[in-house]
Amino acid sequence: MKPQGERRTRYFLAALGAATGLAIWAPRAAFSIDGGFEGHARDLSVVFVDLPLILLGGALVPLFSWSLTVRRVPPWVAAVAALAALALGGWGLTEWWTPRQHPDPGYDIPGM
Repeated sequence: MKPQGERRTRYFLAALGAATGLAIWAPRAAFSIDGGFEGHARDLSVVFVDLPLILLGGALVPLFSWSLTVRRVPPWVAAVAALAALALGGWGLTEWWTPRQHPDPGYDIPGM
């Protein structure tokens, strides 16, 4: 049986990872949810596909890092490794995932 403190740490890391994923997702997905002018560019797949995957990944990345390191190093080092993995995962998400941010081409044609 795992100690109570270790269990709380895992719950905290999972909640922190999910909250971080939500904080990264919300501003980037706002345009796709709103749809821009008259909702023309609305794309609700960011809610039904991207959000669950981002929340799941945000919760699992620090837990996976924690479980890999906690058996070999002291718990505080494992927590630092989990937070570093979460930071790298958040950075990777901001670099890789970019939903549409502007209206479709054709609205920005100069002279029209």
